[in-house]
Amino acid sequence: MVELKVLTDPEVEAIHQATLRVLGEIGIILTQDEGRQRLTGAGATVDGDRILLPAELVERCVSQCPQWVTIRGRSGEAMTLGDGTLHWHNLGGAAYVYEPRTGQRRPATLRDVRDSTRLLDALDGVTNITPFFTPQDVPGPMLSLAMYRHALAHTTKPLQGPGTQTAAEVRYTARMASVIGPPAEVISLGISPISPLFFPDDVVEAMTETARLGIPLGPLPCPTAGATAPMSLSGALVQQNAEVLASAVLAQLVQPGLPIIYCGRLAAMEPRTGVSVWGGVELGLVSAATVQIAHRYRLPVNVYGFSTNANILDTQNGYERALNAAVPALAGADELSGIGEMAAGVLGSYAQMVCDDEIAGSVRRLRRRFAADGEALAVEVIGQVMAEVRGGRGGNYLDKRHTVRYLRAGEVLSTRLADRRAWEEWDRGGRRTMADRAVAEAERLLAEHEVPSLTEDQERELDEIMKEAERELGGSSA
Repeated sequence: MVELKVLTDPEVEAIHQATLRVLGEIGIILTQDEGRQRLTGAGATVDGDRILLPAELVERCVSQCPQWVTIRGRSGEAMTLGDGTLHWHNLGGAAYVYEPRTGQRRPATLRDVRDSTRLLDALDGVTNITPFFTPQDVPGPMLSLAMYRHALAHTTKPLQGPGTQTAAEVRYTARMASVIGPPAEVISLGISPISPLFFPDDVVEAMTETARLGIPLGPLPCPTAGATAPMSLSGALVQQNAEVLASAVLAQLVQPGLPIIYCGRLAAMEPRTGVSVWGGVELGLVSAATVQIAHRYRLPVNVYGFSTNANILDTQNGYERALNAAVPALAGADELSGIGEMAAGVLGSYAQMVCDDEIAGSVRRLRRRFAADGEALAVEVIGQVMAEVRGGRGGNYLDKRHTVRYLRAGEVLSTRLADRRAWEEWDRGGRRTMADRAVAEAERLLAEHEVPSLTEDQERELDEIMKEAERELGGSSA
C-alpha cells in the first residue's frame, strides 16, 4: 500500500510527549465521584475540579488496548479494524435531508432513518453503518435509541451505535443489540468528551457503562482549532490526543483490554465566520496526522473521510470530499467516515451516498498501487505487438490475453456514475450529470433493495425495550 506521512516520526513522538505533559500537568476536568475515585486509586491526583494523569498510568492503560476491533452484523458478516483493510461508514446524526430534485432541504424523519439504512445496506463500498439521520419527529430523550432501533431492522451489515450521552442510553442500546447477538460483538459506541478536556458526569457514566458491558468504545472528541482547541494544528492534535487517551484510561480501568477505536474529529475554525470547516484541506492533513498518532499506540483509527461544507452537489462538494478522503486513506486509515455527509454534518443526501460509494472505490484503488514486476512489466506482450507492426498486421493490445487479464484485475477502475463519453454522445444522452445519475440510482435501489427482516420475536423484543425506555426516559419514539 502507498503510505503518506504528514508528520515525521520525531514529530509524532513530540505530540505524544506534549500530550503526557497536558494530562500530567494540566489534567482533565472531571468531577464524577466514581470516576475520580477510580482514577486516584490508580495513581492520578486531584487538583480542584481537575484530575492529573501521570504518564505511567496513561501509557500502561493505552498498552492494554487491543490492536484490532471486530464488529459483526446480524448476517454474521464481520469487519476488523486494524488488519490493514480500509473500511467506510456513513455520517451519523444529520438533522436534514437534501433533495437534489428540488434543491431544498427538509427535516429528517424516522422513515429517513429506515430508508437511509436500507440504501447504505445496498451500497458495496459501505462496510458498516451508523444510524444516518436524527429524526425530528422523535422526542429528544428517545432520539438515540430510536435511531438504533429503526436502523437495526434495515441492514445485515455491521451496525455501530449512534452517539450516546448517558449510561441509560448505553444500557438500552446494548439490550437492543443483544437481540441479534452479544453486544460486545455486534456494536460499538461513540461517546464524546467536551473540548477542551472536559468530562461531564453523564459522559463519564456512559463510558463506564460501555466498558462494564465490554462494548468497543470510540472516544469521539470534536475539537475545533481556534475555538475549542489551539489554532496551531499540532497543538490541536495534542489536545485531541489527550482527550482520546484520557477516555481510554477511564475505560481500561473499568475493563482492562477493552477494544478502543481511536476516533479523530478535529476540524478548524473558518477565520472570517467562526464556523467549523469540514471541507478545507487542513482537515485532510490533520486526519492523516491523526492516523499516524493512533498507529503510534497500535490502535485502529477512524477519521473524517468524506466531508464538506457545501450545501449542494456541486464542484466544491466533490473536490473537498475526495481530497479529504484520499489524504488520510493514503496515510493508512483503518476506517473513514462521512458517506452521504453535506454542510458540515447538518445535511445528508441519498444521492450523495451513491456518489460517495463510487468515490470510495476510487480511493481504494488509489491505496492499492500497482505491480511493477514480472508479467506486469509487459516485455513479452510489447514484443508481440511490435512483431505485428513490423509484419504489417497493424498492432495493438486490444486482443491480447495480457490486456484482458489486467482489465479483469481492475488495473483501470471502471465507473458507473461518472460520464467519460465524448461531447456528441453525452449531448445526445440528455446531458445528465453525475448527480443526476446518482439521484436515479438512489431511487432505484430504494425501490428494489430488500433486507432480510428480523423475526417477529425480535421485533417484539425491540418494541418492549423501547417502551421500557420511554417509561424511564420520557417521550415517545413513534
